[in-house]
Amino acid sequence: YLDKEASANEAEYEEKCKHSSQMENLATSAERDSIKYMQIKYMEEHKDQEFLGVISGVTEFGIYVEIIENKCEGMIRARDIKDDYYVFDEKAYALIGEVSKKRYTLGDEVWIRVKNTDLIKRHLDFELVK
Repeated sequence: YLDKEASANEAEYEEKCKHSSQMENLATSAERDSIKYMQIKYMEEHKDQEFLGVISGVTEFGIYVEIIENKCEGMIRARDIKDDYYVFDEKAYALIGEVSKKRYTLGDEVWIRVKNTDLIKRHLDFELVK
């Protein structure tokens, strides 16, 4: 274009840009999946150990905990917390015990143990250690 020739084909370059973005997204996804896979594989060997973790997410189904020592993240299902019936408080991002009023909220530290690992589904399930 600067040499007074015809400008580049916009549609051709638009397609190349879309393809490049799609490949970048696939690479990012593959990287995340491989990291999660290796974390679960590692945690299979540490099922009897207790770890200190930080609550990194709260949903109506349970709490996500990231282990401080190795950054592995897993879930503690609300139905598996047996000391009370826990209700999700959406505004506070917390699970709150109906009777005890005990709260599990973002940033809280908890002690966990690996309950289950599933390499195929890439799930890591934790249980609270009392």
